[in-house]
Amino acid sequence: MTGHAVDESTIFETPLLELELGLESDASVYAKAEWFNLYEAPHGGGSIKSRIAKGMLDGAEERGDLEPGVTVIEPTSGNTGSEVARLATARGYDVEIVMPDNAAGGKVEAVRDAGAEIHFVDADLGYDAVIERCEEIVAADPDAYYRPNQYENPDNPGTHERTTAREIHAATDGGVTHFVAGAGTGGTITGTGRGLTDLSDGAVEIVGFEPEEPLHAIDGLKYLRTGDHYHPETYDESVLDRKLYVTTDDAYERARALRERYADEPVPIADAGQYDLETIREHLRVDGQFVVGTSAGAGAAAVAALDAAGDLADDDAVVFMLCDRGDKYADIPLWEEYL
Repeated sequence: MTGHAVDESTIFETPLLELELGLESDASVYAKAEWFNLYEAPHGGGSIKSRIAKGMLDGAEERGDLEPGVTVIEPTSGNTGSEVARLATARGYDVEIVMPDNAAGGKVEAVRDAGAEIHFVDADLGYDAVIERCEEIVAADPDAYYRPNQYENPDNPGTHERTTAREIHAATDGGVTHFVAGAGTGGTITGTGRGLTDLSDGAVEIVGFEPEEPLHAIDGLKYLRTGDHYHPETYDESVLDRKLYVTTDDAYERARALRERYADEPVPIADAGQYDLETIREHLRVDGQFVVGTSAGAGAAAVAALDAAGDLADDDAVVFMLCDRGDKYADIPLWEEYL
């Protein structure tokens, strides 16, 4: 199988935006627009998972774990699957993706567009069932498959430690005081948290957040608060200084508030990363609207919760992640009335 050509040079060095969240404090709030990874890819550009897809595939090839003729397989709620599919098929591998049957339409179409085979799992069985189905497929013919395994692969947090952390530190001139990220695999908060802790000698507060409810609709995040749920090895909670819990309603409300806030005003660009301003403006919006994904709204809600608790000072600089763009979610309640 050979997928579409992919320009991997567009991965990393994403733009940093400065956003107004209506906080009580005068803290500066910045957000990394992660769909600029593979920004020209169809169905919403890339995502924060473009980083780890490249990191895991690079690592596997360098170690000899992934060789020609082997099929790449990965369980996913959508973004990791689409990014693994895009990169791996472009490198000449067959790809199979296991995902819940309620995954956002834009993510499903991105996987299909890459030419990967999809195994759907009944979403009512829970996300752990997606992982279990993938394990069953691999167990039936172990030599035929390579599974990057975003939930256990150290190249997941390792990629964020090497890239995301350094980008944030450089783009804020070392001024970042708080880093806020959600936990799905935990790779972003673990790796970026480690990197920023090292770069700042422990001065950055690392704040993780998880869904409040087990039946939530914040794509990409795992409910781990109670019960017997699979806990990713890539999620090292010792890196966190604090953990927050976010509801789906708050996540959606905050995402929509960003759309309204920048309906008639340009979104300030604090650092362009590797891109020129014209490219950023062209790919920042969808149909003229500033729409972000569900986990981005959750990140904004977590920042607002920190502020409401009185934990942000006027001279603080907070960074969170806009993991993907909203057009991946045109068929779910977040944006179905808008796109």
